[in-house]
Amino acid sequence: MTALVSVEGLKVHFPLRSGSLLRRGGSVKAVDGVDLEISQGRTLGLVGESGCGKTTLGRALLRLAPITEGRVVFDGTDVSSLGGRDLRRLRQEMQMVFQDPLASLNPRQSIESILTEPLRAHGIAYDRRRRVPELLDQVGLPASAAQKYPHEFSGGQRQRIGIARAIALEPRFVIADEPVSALDVSIQAQVLNLLEELQDKLGLTYLVIAHDLAVVRHLSDDVAVMYLGGVVEQADSDALYADPQHPYTRALMSAVPVPDPIVEARRERILLQGDLPSPADPPVGCRFHTRCPFRQETRCDTERPQLRLVGPGHQVACHFAQDIAAGRIRPHQVTPDEAAVET
Repeated sequence: MTALVSVEGLKVHFPLRSGSLLRRGGSVKAVDGVDLEISQGRTLGLVGESGCGKTTLGRALLRLAPITEGRVVFDGTDVSSLGGRDLRRLRQEMQMVFQDPLASLNPRQSIESILTEPLRAHGIAYDRRRRVPELLDQVGLPASAAQKYPHEFSGGQRQRIGIARAIALEPRFVIADEPVSALDVSIQAQVLNLLEELQDKLGLTYLVIAHDLAVVRHLSDDVAVMYLGGVVEQADSDALYADPQHPYTRALMSAVPVPDPIVEARRERILLQGDLPSPADPPVGCRFHTRCPFRQETRCDTERPQLRLVGPGHQVACHFAQDIAAGRIRPHQVTPDEAAVET
């Protein structure tokens, strides 16, 4: 498949402004060497714990966060090298739906003004009486909503407005950052279905950032798992959910409840000990080794694994993924004291 977005060795580091690491030229390594590809017309789900760099990665793709190193290529154009008018023109093709719809909508603007602002900013001629009702209809809202203000809508309706604003410029690529995490469970399915409908109708390519594995499974064709600034596993959604290879992915999957009590009682549970290490001072070697129940000191403590193929389109950043899958390496318990020392 043709890659619409390619990420090569992407790093986003933020200099520290205080603390002992500042004296050593320290920085917060929010994204630290990420390689990704998002195919045209498909949805890539990006999952991981809070603080692992998912949102920063999404913002870096649009140059809303500064790129320290690496490249972002959109349809053959190196986004990381653009500036000024060239970057402005390209941003018509790449838009974002933000996590909190209330915070991302200007409370002083009417919905009509919010939806036409991107068109005005890019100097695109439009018929207000036609375009605004058309956008509202695409997201399931009545034309009468145009004269109202964000506070007059529910959370789900505000997120629909945010989606309408994102598609106003007819982009090809949309980043949805936790699009339903701020919504009631009863509303989440409606918004997810809307995103799927718009993808089918408009031919959109999505990057969906989420921590809810059920949301990612519902929307995504492919899934990438992030841990402490790096991608540790990427695969087709069905393959990853059926056979997760990285110990971190296995731990995430084991935490998802299964409705069948018999299956729930028999399935493997992997409990991670300790906290996520600081991105300002990440562990040497494999970033996950301080919490990994399959840790092997010979390599895990000293050598950072790179993504490698373990199956068709299935990449894993683990030295011993195949040995773990074959049962040749058994899990051991990482005690809280050990985890604290390592981190």
